[in-house]
Amino acid sequence: MAIEIDGKSFETDEEGYLVNLNEWIPAVAEAMAKEDDLALTDEHWDIINFLREYYEEYQIAPAVRVLTKAVGKKMGKEKGNSKYLYALFPYGPGKQACRFAGLPKPTGCI
Repeated sequence: MAIEIDGKSFETDEEGYLVNLNEWIPAVAEAMAKEDDLALTDEHWDIINFLREYYEEYQIAPAVRVLTKAVGKKMGKEKGNSKYLYALFPYGPGKQACRFAGLPKPTGCI
C-alpha cells in the first residue's frame, strides 16, 4: 500500500502506518486525514507535533493512557483527557494520531 503526494509515493503497511518514519512530511498527515474524512485543525496539529516530539525523545509511540497524561502535563487538563483526544481522533487517539504523525502503531493497541 502507498500514499501518493505530488508524484511521490509513501509506502504504508497493511494498517496504513508509514513504513519509513523518516519520510514523513505534513502532507502525509493531511492525506491520511482526508482518507478518514477529517480536516486537520490547529488542535490536531498540536497533538501530532506533540507525538512526534515524544517519539523523538523516547523512541516509542505512547499508548492512550500515557498520551493522555503526557498531553495533560504539557498542554493542560482541558486537553489531557480522553474525551478531548477522542473528539479530535475518533478512531482512537493512540492509533489514528500516531498514524497521522508518521509513527509506528503504539504498543498495546489492537
